[in-house]
Amino acid sequence: MADIFEKIKANRGPIGMHATASHGYFTFPKLEGDIGPHMNFRGKEKLNWSLNNYLGLANHPEVRKADADAGANYGFAMPMGARMMSGNSNYHEQLERELADFVSKEDAILVNFGYQAMVSAIDCLVDRHDVIVYDAESHACILDGVRLHMGKRYVFKHNDVEDCEKQLIRATKLAEETGGAILVITEGVFGMRGDQGCLKEIVALKKKFNFRLFVDDAHGIGTLGKTGAGTGEEQGVQDDIDVYFGTFAKSFAMIGGFIASDAQVVEYLRYNMRSQIFAKAMPLPLVVGAIKRLELIRNHPEFKDKLWEITNALQSGLKAAGFEIGPTNSCVTPVYMSGSIPESTNLIYDLRENYNVFCSMVVYPVVPKGMIILRLIPTAVHTMEDVQYTIACFSKIVDKLKNGEYMSETIAKV
Repeated sequence: MADIFEKIKANRGPIGMHATASHGYFTFPKLEGDIGPHMNFRGKEKLNWSLNNYLGLANHPEVRKADADAGANYGFAMPMGARMMSGNSNYHEQLERELADFVSKEDAILVNFGYQAMVSAIDCLVDRHDVIVYDAESHACILDGVRLHMGKRYVFKHNDVEDCEKQLIRATKLAEETGGAILVITEGVFGMRGDQGCLKEIVALKKKFNFRLFVDDAHGIGTLGKTGAGTGEEQGVQDDIDVYFGTFAKSFAMIGGFIASDAQVVEYLRYNMRSQIFAKAMPLPLVVGAIKRLELIRNHPEFKDKLWEITNALQSGLKAAGFEIGPTNSCVTPVYMSGSIPESTNLIYDLRENYNVFCSMVVYPVVPKGMIILRLIPTAVHTMEDVQYTIACFSKIVDKLKNGEYMSETIAKV
């Protein structure tokens, strides 16, 4: 008979196996100072492209004041209890109404954590008779929610509408046998590649098939669409998204999120979604802070305009310099390179220590072996000087990579 702890010690996992060498530098790094494009890492200022702060709201003076005032007025204990039992407030309901209006839905429910909420919402919406059809490159929160599903699920190739239709044919046949329904799940913006989900084309399949569409728009809300209402607005199909998820962790620069849909669907989630029924209500300082952030997003379109000015300059500049950034048509900016894990760690170490540029590195097992992705997240508070400097630095490190200067049998010593 095995011992669980002994099994864990023997198999640390594909990322955890590198923990001893990488912790505190490549994994779990500590960025310090005021949130913005320039922050301190290990006592030295770095140009930072790894913050989920698209619109620059994290340090906006009105946001900081709203957060501080709400903390002083209510404290983080208020309201005490789950919302169903004792934790509801006028502010929670106000925020839900305003969010629903923002994304053109009848109602919305607040959620404490985006990841947890996606898992729980999927579990809540379907039963064992229903069939899920989902994109192969969906975020881990969707994949984990799908894993909980006791019924059948079919995956379609990433953004492949023809394959989606094939899976819907299979799903329809099965649902007719079980008496169940079909839920299609995809993303507004895929956070690794940066490409938008093919929402318009999936919506068109409703003419042939009977299904409901659930969209995770974590990277789309605040950044896409005329008003910032997200990818559905950008593609002209917002009304055809049946269940809309938006996070506060990106454009809102805080934590939490919401799910918006028809009023009866939201009511069903409110009374059946276990992750919210059995969780303490979102503290009032976060709720009041989210109200202020939403107000700024709605009243200051120039924040989004500036974000896209920086994004377009960064992406066009990288392409002009010969870099491969893939099919991104969002603010997410991946830069694709070829190399081993040791090469990637030496490259990142050089970039941070000698060029003072901090960005996220993505390697196997998240992407195939031999691929390196440097993932940049532009914000409205970056400058053109930041863009130009970064492209110049990338040009130098990619030459070193091609010349074999980062070749090593081990990851960089930190």
